[in-house]
This record gives sequence, structure tokens and C-alpha cells, in this order.
Amino acid sequence: AADGGVPIFCQALPATDCRASIPIYERGRFISCIFMCGSKMEETDREAVATAVQRVAGMLQRPDQLDKVEQYRRREARKKASVEARLKAAIQSQLDGVRTGLSQLHNALNDVKDIQRSLADVNKDWRQSINTIENLKDVKDAVVQHSQLAAAVENLKNIFSVPEIVRETQDLIDQGQLLQAHRKLMDLEHSRDDLMYEQYRMDSKNTRDMNLIDCYFGDVQKLSEELAKQLWMVIQRALVTVRRDPTLLVSVVRIIDREEKIDRRMLDRNKQTGFIPPGRPKKWKEKMFNVLDRTVTTRIEGTQADTRESDKMWLVRHLEIIRKYVLDDLLVAKNLLDQCFPPHYEIFKNLLSMYHQALSARMQDLASEDLEANEIVSLLTWVLNTYQSEEMMGNPELAPEVDVNFLPPLVSQDVVDDLLNTYMSTLTTNIIGWLRKALETDKKDWLKENEPESDQDGYYQTTLPAIVFQMFEQNLQVATQISEDLKIKVLHLCLQQMSTFLIRYKDEAHLYKEEHLRNRQYHPCYVHYMVAIINNCQTFKESIVSLKKKYLTPVMEDIMASSHACIYAVLDDVAKEGCLSLLDEVFMDLEPHLNELMTRKWLAGSNAVDTICVTVEDYFHDFARIKKPYKKKMTIECHRRVVVEYIKAIMSKRITFKNAEERREGADRMNREAEQFRFLFKKLTAGSGEDTEGLCSVIEGIAEVFKLTDPSLLYLEVSTLVSKHPDIRDDHIAALLTMRGDTSREMKQTIIETLDKGPSQPHPNYVPIFKDITVPTLTVPKLLK
Repeated sequence: AADGGVPIFCQALPATDCRASIPIYERGRFISCIFMCGSKMEETDREAVATAVQRVAGMLQRPDQLDKVEQYRRREARKKASVEARLKAAIQSQLDGVRTGLSQLHNALNDVKDIQRSLADVNKDWRQSINTIENLKDVKDAVVQHSQLAAAVENLKNIFSVPEIVRETQDLIDQGQLLQAHRKLMDLEHSRDDLMYEQYRMDSKNTRDMNLIDCYFGDVQKLSEELAKQLWMVIQRALVTVRRDPTLLVSVVRIIDREEKIDRRMLDRNKQTGFIPPGRPKKWKEKMFNVLDRTVTTRIEGTQADTRESDKMWLVRHLEIIRKYVLDDLLVAKNLLDQCFPPHYEIFKNLLSMYHQALSARMQDLASEDLEANEIVSLLTWVLNTYQSEEMMGNPELAPEVDVNFLPPLVSQDVVDDLLNTYMSTLTTNIIGWLRKALETDKKDWLKENEPESDQDGYYQTTLPAIVFQMFEQNLQVATQISEDLKIKVLHLCLQQMSTFLIRYKDEAHLYKEEHLRNRQYHPCYVHYMVAIINNCQTFKESIVSLKKKYLTPVMEDIMASSHACIYAVLDDVAKEGCLSLLDEVFMDLEPHLNELMTRKWLAGSNAVDTICVTVEDYFHDFARIKKPYKKKMTIECHRRVVVEYIKAIMSKRITFKNAEERREGADRMNREAEQFRFLFKKLTAGSGEDTEGLCSVIEGIAEVFKLTDPSLLYLEVSTLVSKHPDIRDDHIAALLTMRGDTSREMKQTIIETLDKGPSQPHPNYVPIFKDITVPTLTVPKLLK
């Protein structure tokens, strides 16, 4: 309470309203609420006093603040006045709203009472008029009869002239004046439908009269069917008609649209009355789209002009004709046909869907046929790439109505997978056959009497690598046109078959060598073609690297690196065996001269080493046609084998020096021949950076053992040789000492035992040379000799 008396919300109401407006059974509750409000206000007063005490205590904490007590009192009084003003304004606003609400409720109550009185009056009047309505039944029947007679009078002229109008309509149809014909047809149908409707209203069960009317207008249905045939003929040729006579097409569309409106009107009346005229609904719009759909399907299927028997490229021609026809038709539909149809027909969108469905069905039919590999490629390329390219659906002139990103696939992924599997299976068989034929052709070249052809650098080669990788290249180019995944699969297949092919290639090269060894006169160009086989291995390697760079990403190249390594290993084996075969050919010619080494004839002045060097150099004139790095490896191997054969001659115990003079002469000759070998292979390896000193130094080290005149120093010389060549065995040392001819059995044993005790650590880069050299044992004939 503002002044400690009655609460403010009670002061706002008249004293009489506080009691009279409250029912007796609610007054106790109202009084209890007043007491509760009073108790809550007392509690609020106590809290307010406590808060005020705290605030005053906070203001008067220092003695000097007592001077400002009056200032504090005025400030708090202003705040209190402001708060009370706002509170009174808020309560007054709420009370004004309550008064307005009560007034509106009172008015609403009065309105409801008025409505109730009005409804009671209406109900009373309605009950009094029931009898009057029943007395008007005769009037109602008269109205119906009048309506029927009015319809009959209105259509009387048309009824009598039906045969004449039918003939005129037929003539108009025959003359192609379809709009005028349809106008007369609508008049006839309107007369018939009105008569039948009035008869239906009068007596819906009287079928005899209904049939009589229908029979009289029987030619009308025939006219409708005849007109429909003409319409469908125009629709079938719509893409041609729209360019030659668009007016005719527009007339046909107008007729169809009229019939659609009549169909809707008749269906609405059927819902209300249950009556539907004969032949309704005609659904000519639906039939029009069905005709267009059949036309599109026929057009797509009719583009196949050839068969596989008459033309191997039948499918390519067929697909190209389809592409051209579809693109031309859609451009006409977008630019011309779309203008002849109402927008809600969405003729271009529907035609696009029809063409897509027809193409999908045709592609499905083609995929189910027994296609060859090249035909599968043509079909997949067309389906996956051409269809969505700028040459067809991606053509800029079709945008934005056609968006290739939202076009569904022509065939399902299962069909594509089946085609790809069939293609990969066929391609595998074809590649195996192609590789077999290529190898057979290459083998025939090996038997020729003329040298193989050379490349631009002068290296011998055959056509095998070019044939093989041309075939791989063609198939990879085809696969790239289809998809990235197929390209990887085809490349993997090519490399896989390449690995298998190279094993057979290696076997055939080995058989070629064996056949040549059985009769060295049979293959006059054996060396040249074996050089070509070796060079082919390098060509194969280079071609594989080229394919990888062209068709593989670095990531895929790393994934497939293991399979490539296997191919490289096989190629290296083929090349290595070829090189060894050529070296075998060389050393078969050198064998008689190698047998002269370390004999009395050799010691007397044989020119065996001269002949060996000339023969090797002559062979290497042909071997110059071998590509790097195989030529380099072959030269190193030849150098090693010459030195090994020379040392084998030393170890064969063909000669035993009789005195120091022979040992000196033999040692000098060995040094000269070592120098000859060094000069020869330095010449053969010129520019390759290979070391030709190490192998020949073995011969010079052995010569030093023979040249030594003081037997007491023999151990030191032999130990020097052993330290340089730790793979020397005891039998090698024994053979050397035996060839000297001046060492006793005890001395040999002592030297060998002493050397066995000493450790021998080979150099990290040392290449063993004595491990492959065996020392022949003395047989009985040799002992006797």
C-alpha cells in the first residue's frame, strides 16, 4: 500500500465491485489472497529496511560523510519518487487494458445472444417451409423437362444436319484442313453429348434412348478416329514438319490441347453427375507422347545400315549415324519444336528423355550381341565418352537445357563390367596370338643368309620389338579413350604377357644356339642375329620405360615397379645368355690356339697369342654393333675369360721348365703377352672407363714367380701373389711350383703350409679369378709319359 491503507489494486476499483462482482463461494478465497498479499508485503518491507540500513551504513563510514547526509537524503528521495511514478504508470496501463478487455467480453456476450435468437428464428422458418418445398416438386419436374426441350431445340438444327456435317468434316480431313475439321467435330460431339446428358438426367436407366442417340451419331466416333490418324501422322514427322510447315504442327498441337481441356471438363462433370460421354477421355496428349516415343525408338533402331558380314566397320558407322541423327533432332527440338508446343508440355525435356531411353535400349541390345574386341571398344568409347562429349549431349548449343552432369548412364555398370571383362579376355587371347606370330616371324629371320637390318645408330636389330610395342601402343591408345581404369588394366596385361613372352623368347634363343652348335655352318649369320637378339633386350627395356612414362602416373609406376623389375631381370638373362653364346663362339675358334699355350712350341716362339688377339679383335668388330651396356659387360667378360684361359693353361702342367734360362724366357714371354692383352682390351674398352690393368697383372704376378732365380725367396714371391689374389688354392700354388721345375716336394709342402697359417683378407672390390680354375690331376698315361 502506498499509504499503509487499502492495496493499490483495490483502490482502482469501486468499493461495491470488490464484493458484488465476486460470487459468494469465491469470497473466502479472495479474502485469503488479500491476507497472503499483506504478509508478503510485510516481508518485503523488512527486506527493504534491511537493504536501506546496509546502504546507509555504506554511505556513512567516515565522519566527514555526515556533512553530506542531507545531500544523500534528497538524492534517495528523488530516486524513490521516480520509482513510484514508473510503478504507478505501469499499473495504470495494466488497469486500462483490463477495462478494455472486460468491455470487449461484454460486447461479445451480447453478440452471441443475438446470434442465438437469429438461429432460433431461422429454424422456425425452415420447419414451416418443408411443406411448401414438397408442393413445388411438379415445378421442379417441369423445369427439368423444359431444360431438355431447350437443349433439343438448340441442337435441332445440328441433329437434322448430322449426315451433311459428317461428310463436310470428312472432306476437310481429306484436304488436310484439320482445324476446321476439328471445329465441326466438336460441334457434332457437343450436340451428341448434350442430348445424351439430358437423357441421362431425365432417366439414367433408359439405355434404349441412350443407344439410339449414340447410334445416330455413330459416324462421329469414326471421324474422331480418322482425325486422330492424321494427327499422329503429323506428330510422327514432327521434326521434319516443324522445318517445312510449322503452321500445320501448331494446328495439330492446338487440336490436342483443345481435346485435353474437353477431357478435363467431362471428367469434372462425371464426378458431379456420374455421366461420361462415349469415347471420353480421349487422352490425345498421352497418345501423342506415345507416338513420339515409338517414332524415336524406330528412328534409333533404323540407323543400322550394314552388318558385320558386309562391313567390318558396321558398328562404327551405326554409332556415328546415331550420334548425328540424335544431335540434329535435339537441336531442332530445342530451337524450333519447343516454340510450337505449350510450355507445360515440356516437349524438349520429354523428347530428351525419350531419346535417352531409346539409346539406352539400343546400347543394351548391342551389348548383348557377340561382339568382337574392336567392336566392344567402339561401343564402350561411344557410351562412356562420345555420348557426353561436345560432339553429342555436351554440345554447347544444347546448353543449358542439357547438362551432361545430370544425365543418367546409358547402360548399367554391370553391363559395362561385363563388356570390359569380355574385352580383357579377348584381348588376352589376341595378345598371346600376336606375340606367338611375331616370335615365329622373328625366328624365320634368324635363318636368313643376309645380315639383319640396323637402326639409325648402326646397331643390329630385328623388327620384333617394334611389332610388339606397336601392338601394345595401339591397344593402350584404345583403352585410354574408354577409361583410365581400363588403361591401367591393359598396360598391366601387356606387361604380364610380355614377361611370359620373354621366357619363351629366352628359350627360343637358347634353342637357336644349340642348333647352331650342332652345325656351325648351318647359320651363316648366327653372330649377327645373336647380336640383334641382345640389342632387342635393350630396345624392350627402353620401350617399357617409354610406355610407363606415357601411360602411368608416378604413383602407379611405383605400385607396378615389382612387375617391371621381373621383366628387366628376364631381359638381362636373355642378353647375358646371348653374350655368353657369342663368347662361346669366340672361344671355340680360340681353342686350338689356347691349347698351344704353355707348351714347348709356345716357349720356342709360337704366335698363338697374336692369333688370339687378332681373332678377338675381329669378333669384336661385329660386337661393336651391340648396344650399351651389354657391349661393355661382354667386353669385360671376354677379358676375364681370356685371362682365365691363359691361367688354366699355366695350371694344366703342360710344360715344366728345365732350368733358369727357360724360366726367364717363359716369364718374359708371359709379361709380353700380358701386355698384349692389356693393349687389346684397352683398345676394346676405350671410352668406357673400365680398368684393364687388374686382370693382366695376375699373369705378370705369376711370371714373377717363374722369373725368380733364388729359391730361398720363393716363399716371399708366392706370398705376395697370394696376398693380391686370396682365392688362390693350394693346388694352384703346387701347380705353379711344379711348372718352375726346381722345387722339391718338401719345399712345396713347406711353402703351402706356411701360407695356410697366414690370414688372407681380400680387398672389398676384389673380383675372384682363381675360383673357377681347376687344376687337372695326373692320369696314368701322363705319369707314364
